[in-house]
Amino acid sequence: MVTPMQKVALRTGRLFSGLLHDCRGIAATEFAVIVPVMLLMFFGTIEFSSGVAVDRKVTLVARLLTDLTSQSTSVSNADLANFTITAQAELWPYGSTPLNTTITELWIDPTTSNARVQWSQGSAPHATSSVVVIPPTLIAKDSTGKTIAGQYLILSEVNYLYVPTVGYVMAKAGITLKDSAYTRPRQTSCIIYPTPTSGVWPNCPTL
Repeated sequence: MVTPMQKVALRTGRLFSGLLHDCRGIAATEFAVIVPVMLLMFFGTIEFSSGVAVDRKVTLVARLLTDLTSQSTSVSNADLANFTITAQAELWPYGSTPLNTTITELWIDPTTSNARVQWSQGSAPHATSSVVVIPPTLIAKDSTGKTIAGQYLILSEVNYLYVPTVGYVMAKAGITLKDSAYTRPRQTSCIIYPTPTSGVWPNCPTL
């Protein structure tokens, strides 16, 4: 004779057995677990690819700024503004609002090999006569190892705040992308700033 306790145990056993063999809902459970991971990977790939594309465009902006400036014999504020507007076009289809640019002319001091600022204009200009650290390979030297006099460089510095669309995938506040480029003046030894309005054309300054 089966006791009430045994009946309860039998019913409980059948219930757990049924649950173990019931496959309904497994697909839904797996879907709920996998979808967040897949969405994270999907948006992460898109945001990372966009970040790489913007970083490449920042490099192109820096190179274009030095290229445009180095082709001049002198520049005015209007010229530098136009160069910046032209360079900003490289960012398309990304917005140019968070773009910051600075254009600087450097003179290589032959006695110390330091790169000193002749003039600097833009978002974060360098102080005149201040020293800017540059790659040593950009400094030309003679056969005895001495720095050749009369060297000038055009330096462009660019930074861009890339804000991802989905902030939870990457840095929510954005990532600052930076690059710089150097070019030697092409038409003259140095580029005069600002453009003289009258009088004798000044010589290249040497501080």
